[in-house]
Amino acid sequence: MSSTVVKALMLLEHFSEDEPELGLSELARRSGVDKAAVHRMLGAMAESGLVEQQADSRLYRLGAGVLRLARVRETAFPISSIVQPILDTLSAETGETAHASLISGRALANIATCESKKGSRVSLIAGEVLPYHSTASGLAVLAFGGDALLKRVLSSSLRAKTRFTVTEASQLRARVEAVQQLGFSESDQTNEEDVHGIAAPVFDRTGIACGAVSVSTPSHRMTDEQRQLTMGAVLRAASTITDGLGGQRPRKYSDLVTALMGDA
Repeated sequence: MSSTVVKALMLLEHFSEDEPELGLSELARRSGVDKAAVHRMLGAMAESGLVEQQADSRLYRLGAGVLRLARVRETAFPISSIVQPILDTLSAETGETAHASLISGRALANIATCESKKGSRVSLIAGEVLPYHSTASGLAVLAFGGDALLKRVLSSSLRAKTRFTVTEASQLRARVEAVQQLGFSESDQTNEEDVHGIAAPVFDRTGIACGAVSVSTPSHRMTDEQRQLTMGAVLRAASTITDGLGGQRPRKYSDLVTALMGDA
């Protein structure tokens, strides 16, 4: 029964800003679940308002129940109201696109974005799932998110997003260990061509990374000066978000960042 519930809820992850409506056959194909089973799951979720089916096209989309739950979550445990102003400041300070992500189930999801005002800029989709192995945000979370998360990702099939993506488990582990020593992460065109990301972890109350804050810059604009500016700004923003969410930075990490900021 629990397995069926998990499979049903994972169907929701296939909806995105780019593809807000999907058909039964497409959902079955993407999920790898039998079409009849997917139909039953969608019917059950429709009764709870989590999805709804368009009468004319027969396509499914997220239902009003998702919005209701999101409002309950934001009212009880505000995130957007805390994170968005910090991202606005971070984007203004660096001149580039800033975004924050949180672990959502087994995925890392983008929860808020402030895009650069420059004509040439990096854009992100609301709710976009960020791969752990190929993004700066993912690397930051892997480095400070605990052994269980790291082992799960290292044992999974790592798909190349660009010709620069690291897909070998041993190489990814080495990158994660480097982030643990640095206190922040970088990815240069490993998830998307001509995109350079710099990220720092956001911690929960237990001192485990629950997400990350990042700045994404067109690679051709990432100079040494821009890198130093972005690194400092991202570290400060991540610290502010951690405090705002009631999180706790591990002492070792705090000492590492203090030394890093002092050298910057």
